[in-house]
Amino acid sequence: MTIKVGLVVGSLRKDSYTRAIAKQASELLPDNYQVIDINIGNLDLYNQDLDDEDRVPQSWKNFRQQMSKVDAVIFATPEYNRSVPGALKNAIDVGSRPYGKSIWDKKPAIILSVSPGSISGFGANHHLRQSLVFLNMPVVSQPEVYIGNVTSVLDDNLKITNPGTLHFLQSAMDTFDDLVNRFND
Repeated sequence: MTIKVGLVVGSLRKDSYTRAIAKQASELLPDNYQVIDINIGNLDLYNQDLDDEDRVPQSWKNFRQQMSKVDAVIFATPEYNRSVPGALKNAIDVGSRPYGKSIWDKKPAIILSVSPGSISGFGANHHLRQSLVFLNMPVVSQPEVYIGNVTSVLDDNLKITNPGTLHFLQSAMDTFDDLVNRFND
């Protein structure tokens, strides 16, 4: 059985460290996984009036439809001002509405936070985790995935060169696989 996983990356930069780490981590999943890169950069900002008045932007419709087809989610986030980037928070909000029709409900998730600094996106990771708990998403608890000093584990082509980092990410993806399988049996 193919398991579809949405890859939602909070960094919109073309040479994003977060996206590079997330893509390489997702490649460590078993062969029966299909990873779907979900673009959140073009989502219109959430405004409940648009749902209430049946004026839903096409970007929301596309996003909600795409996310409704995945079985699980990999969230990857940098840290902006000790929290998640606005684009990622907007995606969470768009997907959680209208009330009672959340596309996030019961989808297993893992959070990867990435930072060039040594704090490793700790604040963003925990702010995102708080939202996902409210949205009824089972989230990998351990290992928590913080990749700090990311420029020291990537080469000029944004490939992970540190064997310890690859081993750690494999452990995290194995745990995510276990969680996904518990919810998709």
